[in-house]
Amino acid sequence: MDIRNEQALRDFFNSKVAQYNQPSFIADDPVSIPHAFTQKQDQEIAGFFAAIFAWGNRTTIINKTRELMQLMDQQPHQFCLHHSEKDLRSLLHFKHRTFNTTDLLYFIAFLQQHYLQYKSLEDAFLQKDADTMEMRLIRFHNYFFSLPDAPSRTRKHIATPYKGSSCKRLNMFLRWMVRQDDQGVDLGLWKRIHPRELICPIDLHVARVAKRFQLLDRKQTDWLAAEELTSYLRTLDPEDPVKYDFALFGLGVMEKY
Repeated sequence: MDIRNEQALRDFFNSKVAQYNQPSFIADDPVSIPHAFTQKQDQEIAGFFAAIFAWGNRTTIINKTRELMQLMDQQPHQFCLHHSEKDLRSLLHFKHRTFNTTDLLYFIAFLQQHYLQYKSLEDAFLQKDADTMEMRLIRFHNYFFSLPDAPSRTRKHIATPYKGSSCKRLNMFLRWMVRQDDQGVDLGLWKRIHPRELICPIDLHVARVAKRFQLLDRKQTDWLAAEELTSYLRTLDPEDPVKYDFALFGLGVMEKY
């Protein structure tokens, strides 16, 4: 691609970021879930569940996460820390697609143990010897399943680059937690991970758009594809490459490119 075309592409993508990275984007997107809370820990937990549930129809994702937050009395941090057996019994009917009660109870057990030791979920992504996002996500997966008797079935709900996954939902969650700008869509709660470190969430919609604009050569939608796409996006904005997720998502899902 020559310099003129690259500048035209940057201008086009920046215009699409400006179009979709707007407060009006929040209401119909799962990012609306953490925005409904004011306490940092509540926003982290609400956002984490919203991201983990984020496959399929966006309205269903939002409704199911709201249902879970209601079951937690709209205080997910307090619920995870101080729940009783009776409180847990109120969750036994909850299910979202393949995410069932076994998975939910383990997630709550992990969150309880984590928040007994740390004030923020950010610390879960800052494990030792993790100086790249790939290693952060691998260490997070290992840490998440470090409790005794972690159910084997639950492992499919927390992706890891170690198995080649694109980690789309975790990368989306990290975008929400780390990015901050004047538009207010992403929450920017975390300060120890820099936006330049983030990896662009990639799914079939995003990959299709990226290939149409010759940003991505890899056929599989996997971790290497996520890294390849993000590497190109860093040439457009080295400090905040993942802002282009708004453009890729908007073009793929809203405009059907």
